[in-house]
Amino acid sequence: MNYELLIMKIREVNINDIEELSKKFDAYRVFYEKESDVEGSKKFLSARIQNKESVIFVAEVSEKQIVGFIQLYPIFSSTRMKRLWLLNDLFVEENHRGKGISTLLMDEAKKLCKKTDACGLILETAKSNFIGNVLYPKTGFSLDLEHNYYSWDNN
Repeated sequence: MNYELLIMKIREVNINDIEELSKKFDAYRVFYEKESDVEGSKKFLSARIQNKESVIFVAEVSEKQIVGFIQLYPIFSSTRMKRLWLLNDLFVEENHRGKGISTLLMDEAKKLCKKTDACGLILETAKSNFIGNVLYPKTGFSLDLEHNYYSWDNN
């Protein structure tokens, strides 16, 4: 058995986590080929937490070391007339991958969905995200082959 998972804790963040969380969030953004901006990450996450605009869960190992996070945004489904959660961000430090942490974070997102009586969780990932494209079906997500996804950027 993996000893590290025995001391793993999944919990919702609070504003006191912002220093450490912003470094993980910055690493997540760099992974997606964005320029490093720890201070910008801190401001962005602080606003989300203080304004209750997202729910963020973190994975901790001993001594409160954050090794991963998942961020969810509330949206709504008009046709189902219910809340829907957008799973926008999922990140686990490279040296902690392959230990089931992503699955634990995904399970916490599902618990939030049930707790808030939401109709489901949705997410988007790149076709090149091989790890995510294996993880998501393994954790009960279905690939939508019936709808087109469009975007418009205001840049």
